[in-house]
Amino acid sequence: MSRLGPVITLTAGAVLALGLGVASTIATPAAEETAASTAAEAPPAEQNTAAPEPSPSQTAPKRIAKADYGGRVKGNGALIAISVRNGKAIGYFCDGKTEAWFKGSEADGELQLKGVANAGSKVTAELGGGRAEGWVSVGGKKWDFTAPTVVKPSGLYRATAIVRGAKLRAGWIVVKNPNGGYYQVGAALVGEELVGVPPLDSAQPTAPVTVDGATVTPQDVDGFIEEMQ
Repeated sequence: MSRLGPVITLTAGAVLALGLGVASTIATPAAEETAASTAAEAPPAEQNTAAPEPSPSQTAPKRIAKADYGGRVKGNGALIAISVRNGKAIGYFCDGKTEAWFKGSEADGELQLKGVANAGSKVTAELGGGRAEGWVSVGGKKWDFTAPTVVKPSGLYRATAIVRGAKLRAGWIVVKNPNGGYYQVGAALVGEELVGVPPLDSAQPTAPVTVDGATVTPQDVDGFIEEMQ
């Protein structure tokens, strides 16, 4: 628009043409510079860029309310038992000579357990279809296992006591034998010494038993899972 001013003024009269032409010539660069500066400082035109859609809210993981599993460890002969209560989980591995307790959690059918006293020991399994399937590592060795769901008297049992000033901790796994009766395996530690344990009464597995001269009362998993967690 600055350049149109001089053109219109020149047609009105020759007398003013020279003066206004000079003035316009001088003023035009400044006007253009001001316009350019204003354009440079002006905010960019509004863009119709859609706001990012909010990510869907994360769904809380599903947790198993209650389940018990028990079965044999492949290639080892040991038994393994796992119990889950509202996402909290414990496990026990025993072949009568080597034993290991585990604790951890379950979410969306995935089980992750770590050794309670055995550094590096782990249990990883998928739970579903009426079984726990995965692997267990103890003492630097690793084995696969498949443990179906079980019901009492099958399952995991534990007893504790103080014997001659040392803590006794005993564990048992009871698993039903398809041919009748039950498989059992157990072990106990008095301090750090491994001692033998008697079998549990399969008809009444929480009945008192004698371990290393001390009478102890085994508990089923519901009696100690919270304590171990």
